Amino acid sequence: MAKWNDTDEPIAYLITFRTYGTWLPGDERGSIDKYHNRFEGPRSVASSRRESIQHSRLKSEPFLLSARARSIVEMAIREVSEFRKWPLNALNVRTNHVHVVPGAVAPSAKMLGDFKRYATRRLREAELWTFEHSPWVDKGSRRFLWTDEHVEAAIEYVVNGQGGELPDFD
Repeated sequence: MAKWNDTDEPIAYLITFRTYGTWLPGDERGSIDKYHNRFEGPRSVASSRRESIQHSRLKSEPFLLSARARSIVEMAIREVSEFRKWPLNALNVRTNHVHVVPGAVAPSAKMLGDFKRYATRRLREAELWTFEHSPWVDKGSRRFLWTDEHVEAAIEYVVNGQGGELPDFD
């Protein structure tokens, strides 16, 4: 396993991860797959048939975060950030995805994994997620932010670029 190298490192990350089953291959928004996985490259084409096939393979229904679940996920991310001493520049938990802008003091993959693990543990403790599989997609997006301007733009996007009020459902 490679050690974390503190030279030539980004100053922060924009980490995004989605809830289970809420953006499937074939979705009209396009998706990422092994053939469409280059930075700023094209996404796969929309296909209702492909989306339907993927939906039939789900282990449970798609997972949307209620107001209570969003609060629990936010607290879990704050908890792990405090425990690991990771600076938290911005956080926004939506109904079907989470955005986090942490300072780059650890590998982004470690941060992504810990955010998802802590949030899953807390959702299970609250009995809001009762399945064996994860409430999150397998991977997530980990964008490196190299300048203060990149960090400021990411914070603006996370805090103010996500739309209006969220529904309060359970």
